[in-house]
Amino acid sequence: MQIEFLGTGTSTGVPQIGCKCEVCTSLNIKDNRLRASALFSVDNKNILIDCGPDFRQQMLRSGIENIDAVLITHAHYDHTGGIDDLRPYCAHFPVPIYLEPEVAGAIRTRLPYCFSDKRYPGIPDLQLIEIDTEPFEIQGIPIIPIRAMHFKLPVLGFRIGRAAYITDMLTLPESEYNKLKDLDVLIINALRHTEHISHQNLKSALQVIERIAPKNAYLTHMSHQMGLHEVESRQLPPNVQFAYDGLIIKV
Repeated sequence: MQIEFLGTGTSTGVPQIGCKCEVCTSLNIKDNRLRASALFSVDNKNILIDCGPDFRQQMLRSGIENIDAVLITHAHYDHTGGIDDLRPYCAHFPVPIYLEPEVAGAIRTRLPYCFSDKRYPGIPDLQLIEIDTEPFEIQGIPIIPIRAMHFKLPVLGFRIGRAAYITDMLTLPESEYNKLKDLDVLIINALRHTEHISHQNLKSALQVIERIAPKNAYLTHMSHQMGLHEVESRQLPPNVQFAYDGLIIKV
């Protein structure tokens, strides 16, 4: 399995519009972060996790020619704002999008032209498949949803094989830890150093990583307040890294 980090930033991206801090003005490409998304390539199938407003830019950079399925963690715009840009991937068959019922309702409301009875040529051909926290398969690939809480909003993470992806999490219900045993890779959000009402900070993310005990962990969904990539990376435990846009790892 291969995982490509398409974006590792928070909802404003990095650099943040109008900000002149040392991170937003950094010349290090690892300090430039598009909105959070990842591509899992398994058995010659490409599974996209989240499709934010930077999706078109991410695909042009990565050169991905096909998307076999999309997993959506929650309805927030920075995770769903690029769904209309899936249209080039719908040329030969509908793109299946797996998401919770409330999220499906939000997508139908935002993109009504994609789901009307009379659809005009060229619009995205999308198949919304509603899921809950029960395991399911995508073309023979087992997917295990992970329930997390984004303050009071339920969101989903996903385990695929020996890797798991969780973003926008503040807390993880006790029942979900058993789903995360024996991981080779854990990808998890860490917004900044200080506390936030709906996201883990670095300290809480490291505590969760220590408890789950994956072989390796990668931090994502970071703001400019996390600090410079090269400086902050030196403070992390040996098996934890800050992910960055364009990073590709093998699992």
